[in-house]
Amino acid sequence: MLAAPLLIVLTLAALHARFADWPAVAGALRGMGAVSAGLVLASGLKLMPALRRSPMGLWVALLGVGATVLVVGAWRVPLVWAVLGIGGLGVVWAWWRLARGAAPKGGRP
Repeated sequence: MLAAPLLIVLTLAALHARFADWPAVAGALRGMGAVSAGLVLASGLKLMPALRRSPMGLWVALLGVGATVLVVGAWRVPLVWAVLGIGGLGVVWAWWRLARGAAPKGGRP
């Protein structure tokens, strides 16, 4: 079950190592990065209405997004550390609100 995906990923890694210096490959990867960023942004925008029912709240979530953009864009912190740090704070905030009895508005979370 894991052998086929592992083989595909290893093959792609070997191909990338071999052809990474080609301008066409570098351009294609840059383009795929832009497409990936657009898909993540579109998914986030699509999920925004659900934040109104979240115990975290819409404004706190938007503050987290803004903080992540600032930390990654201006301060050049790696994305994984920014998301783990700010996302971890968001999880703690939501847990604290739920522990205090802040029921989500509008039905189930």
